[in-house]
Amino acid sequence: MKSKTMDKSNETTLKLTVSAIMVALSTVLSFVKFSELPYGGSVTLFSFVPILFVGYAYGAKWGLGAGLVHGILQMIFGISGATAGAGFKWWQVVLCALLDYLVAFSVLGLSGVFKKSIKNPQASFALGALFACVLKYISHFFSGYILFGGWAEWFFTEGGGMSYGSKILSAYSGNVLSAVYSVIYNATFSIPETVLSLVMVVVLISIKPIRKAAGIK
Repeated sequence: MKSKTMDKSNETTLKLTVSAIMVALSTVLSFVKFSELPYGGSVTLFSFVPILFVGYAYGAKWGLGAGLVHGILQMIFGISGATAGAGFKWWQVVLCALLDYLVAFSVLGLSGVFKKSIKNPQASFALGALFACVLKYISHFFSGYILFGGWAEWFFTEGGGMSYGSKILSAYSGNVLSAVYSVIYNATFSIPETVLSLVMVVVLISIKPIRKAAGIK
């Protein structure tokens, strides 16, 4: 009985240590940016992948926890500039913190959702990572729609540098325009980041020691 308790304690310590290292790695990688949008969002050097690994290796509880801590760190580094530039009220700052940081990064920890149902590790990790990244995108979409939708007209005329901006403005207005703006703006960084993450998780889970660390025989 004592041996089982010690084994469980050692396992918890290992998971906690690995999760902390992965959060730190994600934070460091988030500063290595291929591109950065002026009003939030960037394409980074695989910064999602360590959190995706925790979720796949240890399950949703550990993944959500690691993602939440990473989100808090990202919020500390990023929220002040974004909200100050938008002239947000206090409740808008809170909502931005929830949607763009706490929820958005936490859901990356749901990457293990297909681990038990799909036996092929490359497929299960890739699909789980895609699922988690889509959830993150949805969270950013709602933030853009609710909080930043008022910038849509400016974005499609001056800020986006898009040749089709005038066509969008002539076709949509009001809430629909805000939704279109959020879809496009958030896709510009979410899609490249997701593609990079999917490539990396497939490569990583193909490496035997990493498969073993993720609990795959």
